[in-house]
Formats: sequence, structure tokens, C-alpha cells
Amino acid sequence: MEKNRIKSYRLVLAALFLALGMILPFFTAQIPEIGSMLLPMHIPVLVCGFVCGWKYGLIVGLLTPLLRSMTFSMPPLFPSATAMAFEMAAYGAICGLMYEKLPRGTKSVYVSLLTAMVGGRIVWGIVQIPILGIAGKGFGWQAFVAGAFLNAVPGIILQIVMIPLIVIALERANVMEIQGK
Repeated sequence: MEKNRIKSYRLVLAALFLALGMILPFFTAQIPEIGSMLLPMHIPVLVCGFVCGWKYGLIVGLLTPLLRSMTFSMPPLFPSATAMAFEMAAYGAICGLMYEKLPRGTKSVYVSLLTAMVGGRIVWGIVQIPILGIAGKGFGWQAFVAGAFLNAVPGIILQIVMIPLIVIALERANVMEIQGK
């Protein structure tokens, strides 16, 4: 594909992933606790990083929670969507960058995904410290572990199962050739 066509293709796919990030949380909106456990907004951002590359993954990750907050008032802009914007930007960037640098294959998909999941959660924790400090609330190690890992176990499992299946299917359909390898 020529350069302009690849850029257009990536831009269209990134817009699709952004739209999915806006829509998927509606499936769990009736029970917010389920949504915060299944993390439906994270899936399109992570897949975007794999498919479109780290730059698009970063932008879609940054914009999705902020636009969703401004459009639907969920998640609340401060502190939730603000911290999520940094977390999800890290997800998209890290998985896209790792996947770009590693040789193609199932193992690379898992390494990229797991690295992004850990890295994004670390970024979320780092961002939570000043955000909650401004709000007059503390943020310690126990709050980090609970918010980043314990409360999200179902979503983490869902991502570890679904995302590699989606990425491998897209690889086989030759959608991944636009990512640069």
C-alpha cells in the first residue's frame, strides 16, 4: 500500500476503535460494577495499538475516556476519566510499540499485551497520586493494588483471552500488514 493510503486506512480503523470504545461500555452500563470489572473500553484501545501502531493506540487511548466522559458523563471526568486517559494511552502505545519491535507470532501478541497491561496500570497508579492528592484523598499501595488488579480480575482475564484471538484472526486476514511489518 502506498503511504497516503496506509495513513488513511489507519485513521479510519482508529476512528472505528474510538467508536467501539465509546459504545462497548453501554453493554455493561446497567450495572456499573460489572463495567468496572470487565473493562469494555480497554479492549478496542489495546486492539488499536496492535492493528494501527503505537501512535494511533496512544491517541485513541487518550481520547476514548475523555470523549466518553464529555459525551455521556461516564466515567466522571475527574478523577476517573482523567486517570484512565493516561492509563489507556499507555496501553495503546506500549502494546503497539512492543508488537512492532517483536517478531510476529502468538508469543509476541501475549508479551505485548501483558507488558501493556502492566505498564498501563503502573501509569494509572502514578497519575492517581497527584489527582487524588488534589481532591484531598490519599492513594496508597493497597488502593493501587485493589484498583489496578484485584477489582479488575474479570476484565484482565477477558483481555488475555479475547485480544490475542482478535489479533491473531486479524493477522490471518492480512489486516495487520498496515502496522508496518
